[in-house]
This record gives sequence, C-alpha cells and structure tokens, in this order.
Amino acid sequence: MLVVELAFTPAPERLAARPAHRENLTRLRTEGRLLAAGPWSDDTGALLLFAADRDRLEEILDADPYYRRTPGVEVRSVREWTPVVGGLGFR
Repeated sequence: MLVVELAFTPAPERLAARPAHRENLTRLRTEGRLLAAGPWSDDTGALLLFAADRDRLEEILDADPYYRRTPGVEVRSVREWTPVVGGLGFR
C-alpha cells in the first residue's frame, strides 16, 4: 500500500477542481484502488491510502490534474505502508 500526503493552500483553483477530483476518488474506491482519503481537519492538506504499486500510483496521479497541475495542491510525500493491525480488510 502507498500513502500520499498532500499540502494545500487556499488557492481558488484548488476549490474549483475539487468536485471533479472527488468524483475520481469515488471511482478509484469502487475499483478497489483507493482504500481511504480525506483532508486534515484544518484543510491544510490530505492523506490518501492506495492499494497500488508505485508504477500504477504514478498513472493514477498523472490521470487526475488535481495532483500535478492544480495551483494550491502539492504532493508532499509518497510512502510505502505495511499495516500490521487495522480494520480495512488486511491481516
């Protein structure tokens, strides 16, 4: 699994792009590629948990302009995560 951390600024372009981005997240969730996603409570960024390898994640990020081309959105980090205990269906 891969965790993506985003950082936000209050750019109006980010807010305008958010509905299409969230539709894409819903599709990825339905496909089983996205396990969880959401903003920090202070809206300074977000965390997304993907069930994908690095190559597939790059394709996912490139396909959604929100990540690479929307002012006010920065991909801060991409990290591999190995859950030990959790309620998302892993062992």
